Amino acid sequence: MQDDALGFGRRQHDFQPKELEMRPLRYSINITLDGCCDHRAIPADQELHIYFADRLAEADALLFGRVTYEMMEEAWRLPASGVWPDWMADWMHPFAKIMDAAKKYVVSTTLDRVDWNAQLVHGDLVTAVRELKNEPGRGLYLGGVKLPLALAEQGLINEYEFVLHPRLAGHGPAVFGGLSKYVDLMPVGRHDFQSGAVALRYKPRS
Repeated sequence: MQDDALGFGRRQHDFQPKELEMRPLRYSINITLDGCCDHRAIPADQELHIYFADRLAEADALLFGRVTYEMMEEAWRLPASGVWPDWMADWMHPFAKIMDAAKKYVVSTTLDRVDWNAQLVHGDLVTAVRELKNEPGRGLYLGGVKLPLALAEQGLINEYEFVLHPRLAGHGPAVFGGLSKYVDLMPVGRHDFQSGAVALRYKPRS
């Protein structure tokens, strides 16, 4: 997830179209070979946790819908005791710490308030996300299923990453089900895991 162009100085940016100055919105999801994106069907080992910890560390903030936000909070919020739960292996701690500390934006029509370093996104979704992208920084990291579908429809996702696992789930849900139009992508990166999983990164062609 290297976007060196974002490190250009101010003088170079002055000659760039405004849309190139936006911090990118990057989406990543784990899927099985038959397209299932249910996190319970994905084997999450040490190598995968390390990889995603590095990915999250490169983002200024995370953007979630309600379901993903609540799922992440339940799993990765540091307990009031200040001690991680017994089920969490030591190699999960770097990912957990980054997720716990990250700034989070939450899109929801049902939540009245959020905490855990989080802020509700109000108003029109497209306008709100464009405003977030217009803020200075390295980028935003997007998770979930329903919210990415809505943002893909509006052409607001700058990078897609699919971490493809060598497993057949035999069930859904599938990512981007119901997309109303094609989104043509070009490959921009690849990472191979020892498990046989492959992270494939793409950017929209237009």
